[in-house]
Amino acid sequence: MPKKEAGKSHSTRPVSRRPPSWCKYQPEEVEALVIKLAKEGHPPSVIGTILRDQYAIPLVKPFIGKKITQLLRDAELTPLLPEDLGNLLKKAASLAAHLEKSKKDLHNKRVLQIVEAKIYKLSRYYKREGVLPPKWKYEARKATII
Repeated sequence: MPKKEAGKSHSTRPVSRRPPSWCKYQPEEVEALVIKLAKEGHPPSVIGTILRDQYAIPLVKPFIGKKITQLLRDAELTPLLPEDLGNLLKKAASLAAHLEKSKKDLHNKRVLQIVEAKIYKLSRYYKREGVLPPKWKYEARKATII
């Protein structure tokens, strides 16, 4: 019997580096859509999902030659914090608020420690890459739900 692969959809990204023939958008139109969605306040991952589901644009890079985050950086529409770090900060803040109410919840105390370790590791990476300022620091006491 073959081994079951649980939790994988087995979907693959398109192989071709060119836009698909059935997609009739021009690069300027795709770029305008990305900028419009960013100005509405959508993060890059949501922009990609909206373009895929509502506009039938499977990937932005074959059309424009840049990723969504690169395009937003060029248009000076990048958020203050990278999206993955911001999501971790929200999660840590909500866990800290939960632990204020439920002090004996040891499982979520451990989860908070793991999330904070991820925040520290990711912030070191972003400082090294120059995305975050060198003096940026995560302080658990001051973390609030964003």
